[in-house]
Amino acid sequence: MLLVSSLTPKNVLTTIMQTKILITGGAGFIGSNLTEYFLGKNTHIVCLDNFSTGFHSNIASFIENPNFTLIQGDIRNMIDCQKAVEGVDYVLHQAALGSVPRSINYPSTTNEVNVSGFLNMLIASKDAKVKRFIYAASSSTYGDSEGLPKIEEVIGRPLSPYAVTKYVNELYADIFSKTYGIETIGLRYFNVFGRRQNPNGAYAAVIPLFVKKFMNYESPVINGDGNYSRDFTYIDNVIQMNELAMNTQNPEAINTVYNTAYGDRTTLSQLVQLLKENLQIYDPKIASVDVIHGPDRAGDIPHSLACIEKAKKNLGYHPKFSIASGIKEAVEWYFKNLK
Repeated sequence: MLLVSSLTPKNVLTTIMQTKILITGGAGFIGSNLTEYFLGKNTHIVCLDNFSTGFHSNIASFIENPNFTLIQGDIRNMIDCQKAVEGVDYVLHQAALGSVPRSINYPSTTNEVNVSGFLNMLIASKDAKVKRFIYAASSSTYGDSEGLPKIEEVIGRPLSPYAVTKYVNELYADIFSKTYGIETIGLRYFNVFGRRQNPNGAYAAVIPLFVKKFMNYESPVINGDGNYSRDFTYIDNVIQMNELAMNTQNPEAINTVYNTAYGDRTTLSQLVQLLKENLQIYDPKIASVDVIHGPDRAGDIPHSLACIEKAKKNLGYHPKFSIASGIKEAVEWYFKNLK
């Protein structure tokens, strides 16, 4: 990449090395948003995805970008992992099989992707001598721990196969950093939502699922009485955390895990009200759509709230989007793209 420096004569071109980032799962919800953001920073992005849960449509606008490279491959295949990390400076590892219910239905496949695939990526990254390996961890790691807010150093017993796999990721990352010296940072995502989150399928997340239901004048089903609460986290806060984790020069900030959240909790009943308030701006009929209450969901915890003080202190994290401002942005995107 050639840049003209404003501090040098106009006829002098200054060549600088371009940062190269591998984003696994780059065609998925979070991965495609990270891809879009870092392409805007004029970095070179390598996307590794097998399109089992990601979509070509999520990355269609990047294909012609000379700074974008797509590798259709699987993290369960070591050769694909080795190919993807060639010449890479940083890895943002987002590839995984998400969803607690899916892991209960398919525990073996979940383990193959989330544990064996994760280990493959760690080994490939170590061997390629990448500068830092940042990975998507999960708030599910807190398991049956009832204390609020959730503090990184205090976890409970896992409540689902998915939670087990994400905790094993943290253990492997810790061992690899101590044994091989590879820098790792885990980001425990809390209920991420926003643009490009898929509203379709049996394992759709609650916000896009409810949005789609409302837009079709169908009643969404709340699991339980509506008093379960979550720390819903807008996608731009997640992007901020990935960038901070990638760029930090603080030695105390690496080889550990961080809650990635806003630091506030919202009940499902409050979420429904927020969604209806924002959706009816675009379609007043949505105000009259009722909600149905169903049974509690297996593997669910009643409440989740993150303490984000560690991320603030070590990384300088300051989330810009609350649940209210994030829902406003997300609803606008869904109305433009789902209609």
